Amino acid sequence: MSGSLVCVGTGMMLGAHITPIAQSHIEQADVVFSLMSTGITERWIEEMHHDVRSLQYCYKEGKNRNITYNEMVEVILAEVRLGKKVVCSFYGHPGVFSCVGHRAIKKAIKESYPAHMEAGISAEDCLYADLNIDPGKTGCINFETSQFMFYKRNIDPTALLVLWQVGLAGDQSLTKFSTGKAYRQVLVNLLLETYPIDHQVILYQAKVLPIDTMRAERIALVDLVDAEIFMHTTLVILPSKKLQANQQILDQLAKLDKQKRQSKHRSKFKLVV
Repeated sequence: MSGSLVCVGTGMMLGAHITPIAQSHIEQADVVFSLMSTGITERWIEEMHHDVRSLQYCYKEGKNRNITYNEMVEVILAEVRLGKKVVCSFYGHPGVFSCVGHRAIKKAIKESYPAHMEAGISAEDCLYADLNIDPGKTGCINFETSQFMFYKRNIDPTALLVLWQVGLAGDQSLTKFSTGKAYRQVLVNLLLETYPIDHQVILYQAKVLPIDTMRAERIALVDLVDAEIFMHTTLVILPSKKLQANQQILDQLAKLDKQKRQSKHRSKFKLVV
């Protein structure tokens, strides 16, 4: 019997966001691995299948997360190699800020095992709904916070800027579960190169349990240093400037529209003649 791998997402909120296909994969698996945000969510997964194995034990304070992720991948692939139908369930979307699923699928395919991913509802999906934001209105730029700090990135103050995992801002060691105020001050200083000191930002946290309260705390950018930040806190920065028209492109498009109308008019005239 050939083994296989499917990575599924259970969504952000317990029991509310899981898709029928994700639930079906979990129920029909030989073994299910889980990487959930809470113990309650893991127990909920255990109600769907008799053999659910948590991967949380791989995490340890001070341990490089890359080592942790690779260990998880090996644990998953070991069952696939035994010919089992393996499902990995992740909270949110299995491929968003979650490299384990991507690495496991890539390795499984390289070893000629069937493997794929099913989409889930991510924190980003919840963010747009909870904050009543349409990313298509001004455009949206997403960055992992530390990556945003480590590299020179172009910030567009006319677009929405979303910084994920702000609680880990500036961590180069991949061993910490949080950094601190001094690291956030470096982030704030970087953002102040583009935004006013009193620019309003939003600290966002999606609901994980139905009894939870969604967090959408508005503060001034300068106050981010002393704000209460968790691993799952997301920083949302609204546009500080209005969209600027690109008149050169607009003129080119207007010219094309005019040529098209004239061509259409000449075609009609020929038909009448």
